[in-house]
Amino acid sequence: MNERRLKILDMLNESRSLDVAILAQMLDVSAVTVRKDLAALEEKGLLRRQHGFALRVSQDDVNYRMSFNYEIKKRIAHMAEEMVENGETIMIESGSTCAMLAAELAAKKRDITIITNSAFIAAHIRSFSGARAVLLGGYYEPDAQVMTGPLVRVCAREFFVDKFFIGTDGFDAEQGFSNVNLLRTEAVRAMAKSAKRRIILTDSSKFNRRGVVSLMPLLDIALVITDAVPENCRKALIESGVEIMIV
Repeated sequence: MNERRLKILDMLNESRSLDVAILAQMLDVSAVTVRKDLAALEEKGLLRRQHGFALRVSQDDVNYRMSFNYEIKKRIAHMAEEMVENGETIMIESGSTCAMLAAELAAKKRDITIITNSAFIAAHIRSFSGARAVLLGGYYEPDAQVMTGPLVRVCAREFFVDKFFIGTDGFDAEQGFSNVNLLRTEAVRAMAKSAKRRIILTDSSKFNRRGVVSLMPLLDIALVITDAVPENCRKALIESGVEIMIV
């Protein structure tokens, strides 16, 4: 993922579509170069191409969410990967940084089992011999490729793991961690009951932002891995006994 392609993603995140010719002028490269970049990004599922335009994928799409702060999320995923041992069984929910963690684990670890409600993660790691997925049952949300609903809770309580990695849509000092989707939040809560340590993976853009649904009490969170924490948020986390790791 070179700097120019990251810039294309940033530009596309600000606009639903981009004209190839105009994009080439803005980047000061040829239209041929832009088309090659767009083809590579489309292959990764980060955008769609149509009649001389680059189009943003659904905002619920995991690939779309991964395109935000891509390099930061990769660093967070790498730090989380180093916490997992070969042969370990862990839980990972459906956040974009969590999906990057699953990719890191599948590529670098041996005999890893990932229990997840993300069909995206389960499909991604299927080609890696060192990792296997246990996909929790439930209602399938096609855009986000995630399982939700009461069946997730029924399936999750059959397991117990040491580590559960969780994404978030926001954090503020009063509300704590929060999400924008109730069904996905309920799935995370159900999975959290089957884990000893609950670890939040989030880039710093989520701090001082508030979702519509509280995720879980701060006292239930063991660790946050991020790239930076505003001082007011840092104070709230430390006072609740949450460890902070900065990439």
